[in-house]
Amino acid sequence: MDQVLFLKLFAALFAIMNPIANLPVFLSLTADKGPGFERKVALTVLVGLALGSAFIGLTGDAILKIFGISLDAFRLAGGFLILLIALNLISGEKSKAHHGTDEEQEHHSEQDNPAIYPLTVPILLGPGTISTMIIYRGQVTDLSHEIAYIAAIAASIAVLVGTFFAAPFLSKFLGQTATSVMSRLMGMILAAIAMEMMVGSLKVLLPGLA
Repeated sequence: MDQVLFLKLFAALFAIMNPIANLPVFLSLTADKGPGFERKVALTVLVGLALGSAFIGLTGDAILKIFGISLDAFRLAGGFLILLIALNLISGEKSKAHHGTDEEQEHHSEQDNPAIYPLTVPILLGPGTISTMIIYRGQVTDLSHEIAYIAAIAASIAVLVGTFFAAPFLSKFLGQTATSVMSRLMGMILAAIAMEMMVGSLKVLLPGLA
């Protein structure tokens, strides 16, 4: 397994999905419905993320080819989008790309089962997550990369869903301070990853810069 690819992709997905920062969102959407409902939602999120990730991994390259978009052009646009999400995390704000507009967030609370919408899509599997998966998929060239790609996605989903399953326990210890610190830390990591994507794509698109 290519450890470099694994670590980069896992770090990017962990920072975007941000289990600690999204734990309050999960709790608010499942409030007053009991531990059984929380486990049901967490299990549905697991299935939704697994199926969604598999679909993106299998069709991402084909979608780019259909629209005639080069991987490096997409990497530049994806890096810029991820940078915006990172800046929102650093400033303590929710990204509208993943959490929706104010009107959409009001609609979220009206869902009987929020597992697929809005938790899976767009909060967890939103534009930033999808862009990251497609960009790193373009770096898969052999079996070791393939294993690292699948393992990184599986590990990030496992950590996220494990956090949701442990929500009743974790909510007793994680306050606003821990959530804020984690969001800003993940924002810094995500910003660095986004800059690496953008610089790498610019070197290819504009070779004179190198």
